[in-house]
Amino acid sequence: MPFVALLVRLDWAGVPAAIAAPAALQALALSLTTASLATVICLVLGVPLALVIARSTGPLAAALRTLTALPLVLPPLVGGIALLSLFGRAGLLGGALALVGVRIPFTTVAVVIAQTFVALPFLVISVEGALRTNGTAHEAVAASLGARRFTVFRRVTLPLVAPGLVAGTVLCFARALGEFGATALFAGNAPGVTRTMPLAIYTAFNGAGVGEDTAIALSLLLIAVAVAVLVLMRGWKADAIR
Repeated sequence: MPFVALLVRLDWAGVPAAIAAPAALQALALSLTTASLATVICLVLGVPLALVIARSTGPLAAALRTLTALPLVLPPLVGGIALLSLFGRAGLLGGALALVGVRIPFTTVAVVIAQTFVALPFLVISVEGALRTNGTAHEAVAASLGARRFTVFRRVTLPLVAPGLVAGTVLCFARALGEFGATALFAGNAPGVTRTMPLAIYTAFNGAGVGEDTAIALSLLLIAVAVAVLVLMRGWKADAIR
């Protein structure tokens, strides 16, 4: 019903102009770029982390699982404050980085970090579930036949968890694409630098001289992109299963 209400409320005559506006295209390009980078980082960090959690037992596995899932239940603004506490000028790492001329908050890098922070749990949970479902029997057989550890991971483990990996990647990218709270607090809302599509929608909805119809049109654009990604990735998942 909310989506139906959005379509009914939309001023269809003004949609092309709103979507083709330079600010909207700029925000869309930034969102797609940063979400893609965040997804790649999540894959690099999340797959090994999921493997460690799935193969660990006892307090270690419970602690890692809890810390990984924490961004799922934290309010996004709390995540933004946490990132500022780490990378801000007076943060845990921010002071040392400032000494060598590196500033992360309110830059495009901050957008990618914020998106990675909130999206990583979706990938890790999906891959960990697939790893636990498949067990270790096939890996043990491959190892007994003389396969090296990396070969087992590449030739046995990854193909077995491919559906879970694809699903986690989809959820990870979609979450990164729609991230707002942590990005707004940690990266700001600078046009062309940190203003992603969710921030552009917020700005259009609350900005001076910009109508609510523009915000709704931009929302439609973000929904269309998200649906296209899900459809394409669903086809990829079907191919992986076959």
